[in-house]
Amino acid sequence: MKITLALTLFSFYTVTAQQKPVETIYFEFDKYDLTEKQISVVSNFIKNIDTAKVESIQIYGYCDDRGNDEYNFRLSNNRANTIQNILINKGFNESKIVILEGKGRVVVKADTVENLSETRLRNRRVDLIVVKKNSFGKGVHTSFKDNLKVGDKVYLESILFEIGSAKLTGSSKKELDKIAVTLQKHRNLYFEIRGHVCCTPEIYSDGIDRDTKERRLSWNRAKTVFHYLMSKKVSKSRMTYVGCGNRYPLGKGDNYDRRVEFVITKI
Repeated sequence: MKITLALTLFSFYTVTAQQKPVETIYFEFDKYDLTEKQISVVSNFIKNIDTAKVESIQIYGYCDDRGNDEYNFRLSNNRANTIQNILINKGFNESKIVILEGKGRVVVKADTVENLSETRLRNRRVDLIVVKKNSFGKGVHTSFKDNLKVGDKVYLESILFEIGSAKLTGSSKKELDKIAVTLQKHRNLYFEIRGHVCCTPEIYSDGIDRDTKERRLSWNRAKTVFHYLMSKKVSKSRMTYVGCGNRYPLGKGDNYDRRVEFVITKI
């Protein structure tokens, strides 16, 4: 594909499942650098976005289906880093970039795709997912960087679990690593970790942890986060944890109910 075509594919759209705006930057084959014209488009994105209303930005890099996994994970990470560096160099607040991740290649079945060249072009990209401040309602926040009050909830979409599991995913660990750094800077912040589950019949108050076989899945999820933060030098005296079972669904789908939340208990 000609580079002029790639430039026309910088677009704005909404991810219905996540209800968050996304900017997408497309790359040439096997490249992770951008032309000056493409850089100017990223600059315009920064100028046009109201950063006062933005809680955070998540950056995800992708590749098309050609090449091996190891190479494409490296390439997709380089693409994500390229966009991050441009954002920072153009004045975007680095602290608002909460996830930076290369997802590797997007696998497609060549014989089932009508326009393989265009599909591959659209898979050579970086997505910028924007989270607006307090997008979950009054008293609910999407980071520990707000002016929090006792009773406020902090809900982070990156701290989700596989069904039936209390084990942390890779993205959850990355998010908790950032939280631990923030908590070290705000040592007067005390909180409760609340675990949740999805997909449990109403006759039960909690799910079964497939590893322990106990019907304490939400409790185990909260406990897992508690111990992970302890391992990152967050004092256990600042934290408590509890399992909330299936009592508080978000109404956004099962994936989002397999979560933990943080409730501020003391400042």
